[in-house]
Amino acid sequence: MKKVLFICHGNICRSPMAEFIFKDMVSKRGLADDFYVESCATSTEEIWNGVGNPVYPPAKRELEKHGVSCEGKRARQVTKADYDNFDILLCMDDNNMRNIKWIIPSDPQNKIHKLMTFAGSNASVADPWYTGDFETTYKDILKGCEGLLEYLLNN
Repeated sequence: MKKVLFICHGNICRSPMAEFIFKDMVSKRGLADDFYVESCATSTEEIWNGVGNPVYPPAKRELEKHGVSCEGKRARQVTKADYDNFDILLCMDDNNMRNIKWIIPSDPQNKIHKLMTFAGSNASVADPWYTGDFETTYKDILKGCEGLLEYLLNN
């Protein structure tokens, strides 16, 4: 079983979108039992008294437009233990790549990557928190997840 962890700043937009897009993708291909997928944040901004906020409503609506549910998801912060518990950790942008180093200071097994590298790009996944454009974010994540799945199935 491949264990996949998607990471963004707050775990209410991009990383949960990636988590549920990827879960939907592997489920539709009959591969759900071959993958364990989660998402988390580099910050605690969306976690209050130990309870994470749910997926941001516009992100949830964008997923629903594509028939993808994210019901029950709550933000959580990445932990040092996640490095050992997951096979691959996928950040949405350069800031996430930088910030994860505060929690996971080294990557000896080369597990930490930007998602879009699997789409053949060094670009960041568009951040809808600032743009309000959840459709572009969905398309970026879909492209990244398609490349990621192909990579994971062949490696």
